[in-house]
Amino acid sequence: MIQSSPAHSGQRADTVFVGGRVFTATGPAPIEAAVAVADGRIVAVADEASVRLLADRDTEVVDLAGGLLVPGFQDAHVHPAVAGVQMLRCDLSAERTVAGYLAVVAEYAGANPDAPWICGGGWSMDVFPGGVPTRTMLDAVVPDRPVLLTNRDGHGAWVNSAALRIAGVDRDTPDPVDGRIERTADDSPVGTLQEGAMDLVAAHVPVATADEAHAGLLVAQQHLFSLGVTGWQDAMIGAFPGNPDNYQVYLRAAADGSLRARVVGALWWDRERGLEQLPDLEERRRGGQVGRFSATTVKIMQDGIAENFTASMLEPYLDRCGCPTQNSGLTFVGPDLLTEAVRALDRAGFQVHFHALGDRAVREALDALAAAREANGPSDNRHHLAHLQVIHPNDLARFAELGATANIQALWAAHEPQMDELTIPFLGPERAALQYPFGDLQRAGARLAAGSDWSVSSPNPIWGIHVAVNRAVPVDAPNASADRKPREPFYPEQALTLAQALTAYTAGSAWVNHLDHVTGTVEVGKQADLVVLDRDPFAHPAEEIGLTRVLRTYIDGQAVFTAAP
Repeated sequence: MIQSSPAHSGQRADTVFVGGRVFTATGPAPIEAAVAVADGRIVAVADEASVRLLADRDTEVVDLAGGLLVPGFQDAHVHPAVAGVQMLRCDLSAERTVAGYLAVVAEYAGANPDAPWICGGGWSMDVFPGGVPTRTMLDAVVPDRPVLLTNRDGHGAWVNSAALRIAGVDRDTPDPVDGRIERTADDSPVGTLQEGAMDLVAAHVPVATADEAHAGLLVAQQHLFSLGVTGWQDAMIGAFPGNPDNYQVYLRAAADGSLRARVVGALWWDRERGLEQLPDLEERRRGGQVGRFSATTVKIMQDGIAENFTASMLEPYLDRCGCPTQNSGLTFVGPDLLTEAVRALDRAGFQVHFHALGDRAVREALDALAAAREANGPSDNRHHLAHLQVIHPNDLARFAELGATANIQALWAAHEPQMDELTIPFLGPERAALQYPFGDLQRAGARLAAGSDWSVSSPNPIWGIHVAVNRAVPVDAPNASADRKPREPFYPEQALTLAQALTAYTAGSAWVNHLDHVTGTVEVGKQADLVVLDRDPFAHPAEEIGLTRVLRTYIDGQAVFTAAP
């Protein structure tokens, strides 16, 4: 029997999807079904013969040809407004060698002779000895103009001598409290700036124009559509060196209708300020709900990253000899202020989105949520912790207890040079084994959402899902081994099933974004945000998940991406 919405019973379908299976994200496996869409909504999920009864000569019939229909992917932690501007500038993300990076920089500088600064990013730490590129490398290709290139994770910048001179950064410049200037033996700047030290130079970079930022957002949106992403949470809404306030960028795109995706914006918590910024955040929330954009979240960046030893750890990092150091990372918001802030934000109805990589940062975030719950009672604010590289085992069960969602970036949970050379040796074997414990979180009852952190890493959900299941990167991913041979699985006991990973990237992220009543599953009554995959990955070996490709992406039943034949 056909399953249809009473409001659409017997109504002609605008589009029907037949000839394959459907992953609804409401169960552990795909179902044998077809789907009908009318007026932008799903009106039937039933057997093919029944669904075809809703079609007439004007209905678009999409033959899945044995592929899989899934809900539109939603990225729970991504930076498209920034990534898009990088795509339009000096984009290094496609290269994986020093020579390749320098060739791109030289080509871009030659093609833009009037640009006062050469800006962009996308380089990987593991390409450089010790993860530290030098100013002399850039001086060799651009000696006459300043250069600033952020690395792929956004936590460091590579600059040339001209940029350092303009900023007045030299051997006598002290490290800022929230960052580090990498130095030579005589304390001269090497050319790599970590965390808050980036701002010493970035403050001098001309801000992208409003038109450039708008164009960047639309380029990024189309790229995400090509990967099946129909909605996201932008994890950094604010004004940052070199980029205009992307709050205004989103409002412009939402008002003129060019923003087609459903977007939640996470307003940046300024760690140089305290609770006095709450009225400003409330004002931005009031004005920041236009069209498909809703700025209802606050992002608190609690620590840095493990590769540059700024992720906040319960125990110190090790040195190259395996001995404990005096460094256990950085805490950007002190625990007392964090507790006050989260309590106040929760009371004001904000969702809090934490950046928490290290086990100390995770514990501090969970402690703050516990204090907020004790003070304010349970809420439907749907707070979430992103990245979660290391979680102390004692904190795993607290996610479910506190209703905190684990926002995972699965593509990172694999052996690659940045992990094997710049992380594991400095964590030690015991702590390294606690990394990215997706399986333990799932078993502990935590709700999972998923994202990419693009432009830090690829925004391709299929690759992220592949790693979540296999704990190894697909052979064609940017961070795959040079010989394209599969690597050893990375703590495979923490793997998710394919259904669990797909659900995190669809229903899980929709829940975090308070869109679960609208999208995230293939159910009658939901908006038809749908993706057609070229194969059914459930019917193939797990190690082939990464070969899956997106053929079509729909929002409200309208195609926003169709792959070339």
